[in-house]
Amino acid sequence: MEISRRKFIKTGTAALAGMAVSGSLIARAAEGNELPEAGGAPAHAAGTPSRFKSKAVDAAIAEVKAKIKDRKLAQMFEQCFPNTLNTTVTYKLVGGKPDAFVITGDIHALWLRDSSAQVWPYLPLVNRDDELKAMVNGLIRRQAACVCIDPYANAFNDGPTGGEWQKDLTDMKPELHERKWEIDSLCYTIRLAYGYWKATGDVSAFDGQWQKAAHLIYQTFVEQQRKRDKGPYNFQRRTERQLDTLSNDGWGNPVNPVGLIVSSFRPSDDATTLSFLIPSNLFAILSLRQLSELYASVTGDKAFAAKCSALADEVQAAVNRYAIVERAGYGKVYAYEADGFGNYLCMDDANVPSLLSLPYLGCCAPTDPVYQNTRRLIWSKDNPYFFAGAAAEGIGGPHIGYDYIWPMSIIMRAMTSVSDEEIRRCVRTLRDTDGGTGFMHESFHKDNASKFTRKWFAWANTLFGELIIKLANGGKAHLLA
Repeated sequence: MEISRRKFIKTGTAALAGMAVSGSLIARAAEGNELPEAGGAPAHAAGTPSRFKSKAVDAAIAEVKAKIKDRKLAQMFEQCFPNTLNTTVTYKLVGGKPDAFVITGDIHALWLRDSSAQVWPYLPLVNRDDELKAMVNGLIRRQAACVCIDPYANAFNDGPTGGEWQKDLTDMKPELHERKWEIDSLCYTIRLAYGYWKATGDVSAFDGQWQKAAHLIYQTFVEQQRKRDKGPYNFQRRTERQLDTLSNDGWGNPVNPVGLIVSSFRPSDDATTLSFLIPSNLFAILSLRQLSELYASVTGDKAFAAKCSALADEVQAAVNRYAIVERAGYGKVYAYEADGFGNYLCMDDANVPSLLSLPYLGCCAPTDPVYQNTRRLIWSKDNPYFFAGAAAEGIGGPHIGYDYIWPMSIIMRAMTSVSDEEIRRCVRTLRDTDGGTGFMHESFHKDNASKFTRKWFAWANTLFGELIIKLANGGKAHLLA
């Protein structure tokens, strides 16, 4: 059976045992705050042996590493940034066209969200490396094929192989690893296609299959506004874990059809409490506008582009009316979830999209007053999933549970900050909470970073690399000292 996303909290030596090592040691030195010497070899570790090489990525690593004065931080960047390419990519030609299958790390399946986020930081480099460009092109094609199989699925197998969730009570297919409906899965699919197009001008991936996928994305968003009925999707799982299944015979908690889009699950793959997940609705607004622009420019179908823009406008109006609430001590803030009946949930979860990550995704400006109020709320004890301890402070979520902080939240805090001192603290925390491995993890205990989950989580590794590049090349290299 494949490894679950929430299994194996391991500590210290046990967490390091059996780790794949190639080119460098990753255990913490007995003294000092750095990793041992790697003998000058590329520090690619954690996961399977190397799968994909990129000269452009290697050159970028060398360029950025030279700007990092903190020795351990430089080594961590060298290990983390290429981790997706080195351990998760299977690339080939299918019918003469690029195809890429990108697993999330310790689970051999392609998540639409994770795979998009994992390769996103490489987009600025694709014009310097034809093979890297072809790989991203191939992932866009693969994702379109996945959406055409089932736009409600979040994770896919490399073929009709089945898997551990085939008995879920939903319209399961052998090509699906898991069928949890999450708005952000489709948003990330658009984000990668749009970002690639903007970076390259290449339209070769936007063929008939991709256009079919685009129409399915729009259709799915409209269905999940639930204006006419509950839509075609429901889901149940035989489990003792509450957040792995949906109430009310698999339809989830009721919503008032006010124009927002239902997301049955969060980007953590946990079930929503109130079915209008606001960070994902804000992401959908941006994604629909990007899809409209891309579609009008590439296909010339201005009618469909206008439909996408109109839907974005409708969801935005609903967010403004039903998802911005007054919170004592903070003013107007974004709710995390709402139901359109006037009920709302104020919290945040570390997985992206989160409320914290909205400026990173491009959903709002980092100085937006509502965002700033929300940011103060979610990075405080008034967010039930904010934890502070001897090792660090940060945001977690019910996917792992009490007292476990996700490095992703600390990365997002730095990514969206306008304060050098705040960014510096985040970078130091990330450096000091690697659990002695030189890599990011899914989560770690607030009092002991050696107690962590998922030693091989490529999304977090690549995202950490993206942060370091942003600082090093954006005039903030002094924060890496």
